[in-house]
Amino acid sequence: MDPREDQRPRALAIAGPTASGKTAFALACARQYDGEIISVDSALVYRGLDIGAAKPTREERAGIPHHLIDVRESWEPYSAADFARDARAALDDIVARGKLPILAGGTGLYFQALLQGLAPMPEADPSLRAQLADEATRLGWPALHAELARVDPDAARRIHATDPQRIQRALEVYRASGRPISDWQRAHAAQRLPVRVLKLVLAPRERSVLHARIEARFDAMLAAGFLDEVRALRILPALQAHPAPRDLPAIRAVGYRQAWEFLDGEGDAAAFRERAIAATRQLAKRQWTWLRGERDAVWCEPGRDDRRLASTVAAFLD
Repeated sequence: MDPREDQRPRALAIAGPTASGKTAFALACARQYDGEIISVDSALVYRGLDIGAAKPTREERAGIPHHLIDVRESWEPYSAADFARDARAALDDIVARGKLPILAGGTGLYFQALLQGLAPMPEADPSLRAQLADEATRLGWPALHAELARVDPDAARRIHATDPQRIQRALEVYRASGRPISDWQRAHAAQRLPVRVLKLVLAPRERSVLHARIEARFDAMLAAGFLDEVRALRILPALQAHPAPRDLPAIRAVGYRQAWEFLDGEGDAAAFRERAIAATRQLAKRQWTWLRGERDAVWCEPGRDDRRLASTVAAFLD
């Protein structure tokens, strides 16, 4: 279809690696174009994950409605399918009120679930998931990734060996159905969204710039009380009662896992800081890999391409 003939309401999708400036740009667009922000971040859905998740502050959110922030407790599950359902409902609601939907975040699986859809596949099996978690404890996630490479080479190429959540899900689907998750995904046809989306990727041209921003931001988080935030999570009754809190998606979030280990007595403060920064860089690397596949996105660097970025958004919305 010719884009000029597409009469669906407009929406912005602002993606990028961690610490690339997505939040600031989304807020600026919301103020300028009367928009509302839908968070596309797997850590921001959890209550209590504020400082370490770089959650927009109450001051930043003042006057700008935000959706899909603080919708689960830290011990509760929240899947990509949950996100796709809730984000679609938020899109419909925002459009119905004549506002501009702005999707902003860095969780590629969430963007994929909403924009391309998720293939129907076996539901989560708690007993099988517990079995895989036990194997990971005994053998390590690299061993499970090697198993995935044997049974589903396509998935193993897409999923990094340091991404336990996706390794676990891919093996769970294979063991439950006898069919690789890649086969399920290839058989899926995407559903048309009720909005026409402009995809924007905010990213610095030089990785070294992003690495410096990651390090500076983490130090700012520490100064703002990140470790106290994790201490507050650790004393929550539901987390204290959980048999393996480190395996919860919320606690596996970058920075939180390393902080939890440090507070368990693993290593000193300097080693904790280095591990957390290294894990954040690894996250950014995985995000880069996903973003390079978004060939219909407009890439811009905040601070260098601001004029082009602003004109691209204005032309799309006009």
